[in-house]
Amino acid sequence: MHGGDPNTGEVMARLYHDGRFVAESRVPARFPVEGGAIDVRTSEAGMRRCAFVADDGTEHQLVPDPASAEGRRMRFAREHPGASRAIGGVSIVFLIIGVGLNLLQITEPISRIPPIADTLGTFESPVILPLWLNIALGLVAALGAVERALRMRYHWLLDSGAGT
Repeated sequence: MHGGDPNTGEVMARLYHDGRFVAESRVPARFPVEGGAIDVRTSEAGMRRCAFVADDGTEHQLVPDPASAEGRRMRFAREHPGASRAIGGVSIVFLIIGVGLNLLQITEPISRIPPIADTLGTFESPVILPLWLNIALGLVAALGAVERALRMRYHWLLDSGAGT
């Protein structure tokens, strides 16, 4: 499901029951099942939501396939809870640092656009990072986003805002 079709770019969700293929839909997907529906959404980094929504509105997060990346991450969290929390905390810290530094650095060139500069003035970023450090922070932030996607955790500010 992750990454989408190489030709069309469409991300598809597939529903299996007892190991047999049942249905397929573009994400966001909602598969009607007995007693409710299965709701599937992705973000740019991976799984955003996969839950059973009962007819009465109650929701239950579904357990991923143990062989999937999400299933392996869940097993790691179950077997090593302390290490899992530490990795999760580090991923959040790097995402916040990455978002903060990117906002500072992107504000400077945007503030130099003549109508914005005339109205609000220009902004000079207090942080100027070398290219190699920008690339490294970008990669670490992307790894943090992937780690959060594997845990099926999503926050609109930290994780990719353009998720489906």
